[in-house]
Amino acid sequence: MKHITVKKLIEDFRLTELNSSRQEDTKITTSDLNRPGIQLAGYFDHFAYERIQIIGKVEHRFLNTLDEKTRKERFDKILSHDIPCIILSRDLEAPKELMEAAEKYQRTILRSSLNTTRLISKLVIYLEENLADIITLHGVLMDIYGVGILITGKSGIGKSETAVELIKRGHLFVADDAVEVKKIGQDHLVGCAPEIVRHMMEVRGIGIMDVKSLFGVGAIKLRTDINLVVNLEEWDADKSYDRLGLDENFREILGIKVEEMVIPVKPARNIAVIIEVAARNHRLKIMGYNSAKAFSERLLDHLSDTK
Repeated sequence: MKHITVKKLIEDFRLTELNSSRQEDTKITTSDLNRPGIQLAGYFDHFAYERIQIIGKVEHRFLNTLDEKTRKERFDKILSHDIPCIILSRDLEAPKELMEAAEKYQRTILRSSLNTTRLISKLVIYLEENLADIITLHGVLMDIYGVGILITGKSGIGKSETAVELIKRGHLFVADDAVEVKKIGQDHLVGCAPEIVRHMMEVRGIGIMDVKSLFGVGAIKLRTDINLVVNLEEWDADKSYDRLGLDENFREILGIKVEEMVIPVKPARNIAVIIEVAARNHRLKIMGYNSAKAFSERLLDHLSDTK
């Protein structure tokens, strides 16, 4: 199971440690957070203790309404569970009952200067990024008109050469050969290049070239969403290719279905231009207009009128 440690969280968010729990290697395994207001009120039947616990201004003020004995009982009950850590927002003071329970159960208590909403927002994004499922795919990743396109196909089919032509036409290069794909949330795929080959591209006959140095920083992008897969394959005269675009195909990546197009490659076909058109057409579909369906409806209306 993917995880990050409390120690890494402290370093990346520059959190203040309010105690030395000796549990900085505790693993955080979920991007969900919990504000334990209902637990502070005494309800523990459904306590998401495996999450990071956030105490904000509301919880802090509620604690001030409780007597010392009740605060001690509530914190003792909360910290008796195996929680990864508690973070107080807004540089709030930690109640002494909290620190006593933290010492008793060896739990980590942290503090952030961020307000509660901002802290939660940044934590969720950070955790989803770091805990995301990840795989490495063979292909080229480009950002074309704001559409992230993963170009796949057999070695030697012309993926990198197509990418060079797309770069020359003003589109953004993300990764070549090895594309790291992360699943963010439930339905979001993001691709980037492994650090060791970032900005690099292999073109047969030339070798390795640095896209950033050759074309400038305006030609590259560190990461992009993956919205469309374009699979290049050698032209097969005996194969029937989709000519209308009514049939939608999908490729499953990390459990998420991504629209896939198959483009046959043969001499005299400008693959870069075809991929540009595919990107434009995909944007139209997102905006609610499907050219193939519009043509089909127009054709049916015409046939109906001629009867």
